[in-house]
Amino acid sequence: MSKLLTALLALLALGAAAQPSPGKLPSPVIDWRAATTLPTYLLQQVHAQYEPRRAELDKALGSATGTQAYRDSVRTRFRRVLGPLPARTPLRARVVGTVPQVGFRIEKVVYESTPRHHVTANLYVPEGKGKKPTVLLFCGHENTSKATPSYQQTARLFARNGFVVLVIDPISQGERMQLTDASGKPLTRGGTTEHTLLNAQAALLGRSLPAAELWDNVRGLDYLFTRPEVDATRVGCLGNSGGATQTAYFIGYDDRVQVAALCSYVASGERNLSLTGPADGCVQLPGAGAVGLDIADWPIMFAPKPLLWLTGRYDFVDQTDMEAAYADTHRAYAALGQPEHTSLFTYDDGHGISAPKRVAAVAWFRRWLGMSGPAVPEETPLVALPEAALRCTTTGQVNTSFKDEETLSASYLIEARALAKRRPSYSPEALAAVIRRQLGIDNTGGNSLNIDLRDTLRLPNGQAWQNILLRNADQPPLPARLLLPTGPTPTRLVLWLPDLGMATVLRDSAARLAAYQRQGTAVLLADLRGLGETADPATFNDPKYYNQEYRPTQLALHLGRPLLAQRVADVRTLLSFSRNDSRLRTLPILLRADGRAALVAMHAALLSPLVPKLPVANATEQAGATSGTYIPQLEQVQVSGGPSSFQHFLENPTTKDAYSEVLPRVLRTYDVSDLRRALGSRLVNY
Repeated sequence: MSKLLTALLALLALGAAAQPSPGKLPSPVIDWRAATTLPTYLLQQVHAQYEPRRAELDKALGSATGTQAYRDSVRTRFRRVLGPLPARTPLRARVVGTVPQVGFRIEKVVYESTPRHHVTANLYVPEGKGKKPTVLLFCGHENTSKATPSYQQTARLFARNGFVVLVIDPISQGERMQLTDASGKPLTRGGTTEHTLLNAQAALLGRSLPAAELWDNVRGLDYLFTRPEVDATRVGCLGNSGGATQTAYFIGYDDRVQVAALCSYVASGERNLSLTGPADGCVQLPGAGAVGLDIADWPIMFAPKPLLWLTGRYDFVDQTDMEAAYADTHRAYAALGQPEHTSLFTYDDGHGISAPKRVAAVAWFRRWLGMSGPAVPEETPLVALPEAALRCTTTGQVNTSFKDEETLSASYLIEARALAKRRPSYSPEALAAVIRRQLGIDNTGGNSLNIDLRDTLRLPNGQAWQNILLRNADQPPLPARLLLPTGPTPTRLVLWLPDLGMATVLRDSAARLAAYQRQGTAVLLADLRGLGETADPATFNDPKYYNQEYRPTQLALHLGRPLLAQRVADVRTLLSFSRNDSRLRTLPILLRADGRAALVAMHAALLSPLVPKLPVANATEQAGATSGTYIPQLEQVQVSGGPSSFQHFLENPTTKDAYSEVLPRVLRTYDVSDLRRALGSRLVNY
């Protein structure tokens, strides 16, 4: 066989490989594991944000003055990302039942942390006269909450040792499911799902679910201070797992607490985001990374008050992280002259507040809250009370027991509607300025654009698509494909942003693409970050979070750079490419988008620059032309799908994929209706 024939056969084989069969998706533009691109980029950004924290902390812990300054700084930053808290209103607390026990009683308590928003709790009150130290016990993610056997056992042990103990049902657990039908049946798959959906709603208003839980707990302590049995100068709190996170937020906020313990605490936010990904909504504080806050900072906020760490050597919560975070906390306590005020207790077991940990916690609280005499040992054996015996409501849920119950979701919707009535009527220019501030986008960009022209994709219908990879400094690569019409110079550019990725357009929209070619229209397809080629695999996005891209959306919010805002930056990169291509730079642009790209397109259109108006062809057209020498670069925006409003997620709280559209605080300034009004006739639904 001649060398020429061999070469021809090789070329034919290459050409066949570049032509996908009808009905099959074409190969991607990115030639590595594209699905790793976005999460890798976001985690790199997380690490970059946290790098100064490590240096700042190491320097601060070298002196008492530095430690105090660092502690006060992280407290201030915490309150900033926490969002606004409600005003104190009447608690309207009442005891609705009592369960007698040997040596103590359990009271069933209901109070209102905000008007008509009921909190259910059990109060363990020891026998005997006089004021007693008090403890708040915060529950982890068990659905049975305050009735969970390990929490009952912990509360009983503290009560038998002379402590008044308040065990609170957190939001979306126990008797406090927020999203239920009329019969009280939950509308979601569990408390962690509710936490997540509620936190998305809260973010749109600049609030957070951790803040709502914190306020329930603050009002719980307010209630304890009304009780004649409670010594307000001797207050402690502890929690396990998710309850430990509640405890950390509580001791970082409420100065009335003197002693605390954290059990099975996730001690490194940076490492946890890398290893296991974002947790549910009661943990996630949007913008925490942007202000340099790590979960390990909350114990330092409490220094030098007595703080005990309780860990299980075989816990799924990483023991190495716990020890490292404890070491930093101990350094802070040592710098403040109180190294003995913090301690680490580790037992050879797993997750949870087991008997050895409960005993250690009681000993710690007895020591620092001035309890004398011998400690009362753990009850053996102990049969936990059934959940029904500890209920505070007649139906088992606040939603069906109180006709006037105002859920978190309902309160968020009320607030959103009030904000809408006060919202100004923006001019397009004024709204563009508001959007720039909201998204954190300036009017520069594209100066460092690198255009990587790759191979040509040839489809069976004869279309030849130029594969392109666009690279901007400090941004993930953006895959795109360009189709030029045959024949004369193109007269228009369609920039197409498909929700399901450009490969599906090539497979399923052949007729539309052929029509564009016949019309002399160039088509630029692109996969915005996290869509199409760079979509995060489903295995990394637990379906319980009701979001197909939960990991990247939460990482983006943690960074303070919402995914919607980052995708708008991608559109600006694509526009920059069109301005840098001699064949495209003068063309009017039609922007076409659907699904998760729809709101992106609307935001980008309002931020698109003005460009010189093209010369008109004849005197008749000249006479009918509008005044002015500049027009918007995007002459039309065609959208399909996407939410009708940001408020939609408050009106429909179980909607999936809400986080893809979340912009923190957006409902305080504008909604989708404002975008539509400003775009006017340029916006078309298809």
